[in-house]
Amino acid sequence: MPPTDTTLPDTPAGLDETDLALVEALQLRPRATWAQIGSVIGIDATTAARRWRRLTGSGLAWMTAYPAQHASVVGYVDLACAPGALDALTTELCRWGPVFSVERTTGDHSLFLGVAAYDLPSLDDFVTGRLGRLDGVRSVRLSICTRVYREGSGWLVHTLNERQRTHLTGGDNRTRPRPGGGPHEGDRRLLRALGADARRGHAELARECGLSETTVRRRLARMIAGGEVYFRCDLTQQLAGWPVIATFRIAAPGPGTEAVAHALAGLPETRLCASVTGPDNLLLSVWLRSPADCLTLEERILHRHPGLRIGARSITLHTAKRMGRLLDRWGRARAHVPLTAAPDGALENGRAMN
Repeated sequence: MPPTDTTLPDTPAGLDETDLALVEALQLRPRATWAQIGSVIGIDATTAARRWRRLTGSGLAWMTAYPAQHASVVGYVDLACAPGALDALTTELCRWGPVFSVERTTGDHSLFLGVAAYDLPSLDDFVTGRLGRLDGVRSVRLSICTRVYREGSGWLVHTLNERQRTHLTGGDNRTRPRPGGGPHEGDRRLLRALGADARRGHAELARECGLSETTVRRRLARMIAGGEVYFRCDLTQQLAGWPVIATFRIAAPGPGTEAVAHALAGLPETRLCASVTGPDNLLLSVWLRSPADCLTLEERILHRHPGLRIGARSITLHTAKRMGRLLDRWGRARAHVPLTAAPDGALENGRAMN
């Protein structure tokens, strides 16, 4: 009897340590030159650029950008679906710009969605009028994001050492967004162009946006300096060593919620920590090494914060869409759907995305 080969024929290769260091360097300095990136991780500029082209070309990593402040609202939606309708619903929802994330999860609600809308009435219309009327949807549960403590752009691979991080960032790797509403129309055009690839050159951005290269440089420099734009270097977590996404719904006591949320946001595993409406007032999404780590993390959280109650927990079986990127079974990026806010497709959104 021949030996059993458990390796699937289409299983892709993973990412090595240099790849992960390259990703973290871009997480910290998304638009640094290849010479700057290479000097920190120990390779030359040509090699850094070539490695990045290989990663993006194979869908193993990608970069996007979105406004840090905006006029829209974010809702998290749990859908209970008829089993036979799950595939069709997943495919349909991945096409919708206002649905920025689509995860198939364990539990009674087999789809977990992130949705952006122009305002609260628009969110209501979208969730009840569009999502609720889809064939195969049995029930819809909506919670509204009220504050974000960490989102996906704040997560790091944690491959670089402190000296390397300091060399890249000067000791400050995050700029707080300045107060204000959403971006102006000219900035929105620029952000849309950066959404598909946040490392596009100034000349290419100028051609697409119908602006001069000087204007693009000035506007982008202003948005970066003012913390008006979030850049995000993402990767296929399965092949990078974090194959498990766990989501916890947590009830935190009112007086201590702020401190608890900041503590949870500071965990290295945290991809998203947000306060939401409902009895479970904190939403926590984490990347883990194995399913067993779910219990370990939960016990660690409750040990540090004994007043918390975890109301629900789930594991993501497949992420079909993340931050507008359509992903295959291995989490590789295969296409991009521009982010919009329901019902106004001109308004991008991305603040609270895991």
